Amino acid sequence: TFRKLPNTSTHNCFACSSHNPYGLHMELYTDEKVVMSQITLPEHFSSWANVVHGGILATLLDEIMGWAGLYLLRHITLTKNMTIAFSKAAYVGETLKVIGSVVKTNGKRNAELEGVVMRENGEVCARSRGDFTILSSKLAVRLGIISDEQLQNFFEPLFQQIPGNHD
Repeated sequence: TFRKLPNTSTHNCFACSSHNPYGLHMELYTDEKVVMSQITLPEHFSSWANVVHGGILATLLDEIMGWAGLYLLRHITLTKNMTIAFSKAAYVGETLKVIGSVVKTNGKRNAELEGVVMRENGEVCARSRGDFTILSSKLAVRLGIISDEQLQNFFEPLFQQIPGNHD
């Protein structure tokens, strides 16, 4: 069973913020093994005809992998590189499932993550692998990636609700 992950109103992320009027408004869920989102994209995210633009699929994959790293590894993760294999067209107006998972960690500062976009019937439309940098919360604040307020009011409480987290 999946439960909804909390989000915050203190950002304007194109992919996951509910406050960005031009964004994707992804809602995120977890079963503690993967992070998942279901999304139905409107026509203005299309390329030819009713096909979802490949850049939008890339954004969905990058976001779901980033949240998989954030939630499942309990750290802020940043994309270093990602590869995408597009296998079937995704269409606007159809419900897509986007799933992110941790493949492995490579030391304390690197992780390999995976994302997949599929139709409701399980057909895979696109799959991605990415190398991500793992940042400590303090370094993320120092680099200006998140604010100290966001760390205290969103990230720390998010990390504390993870089952088995005793940090």
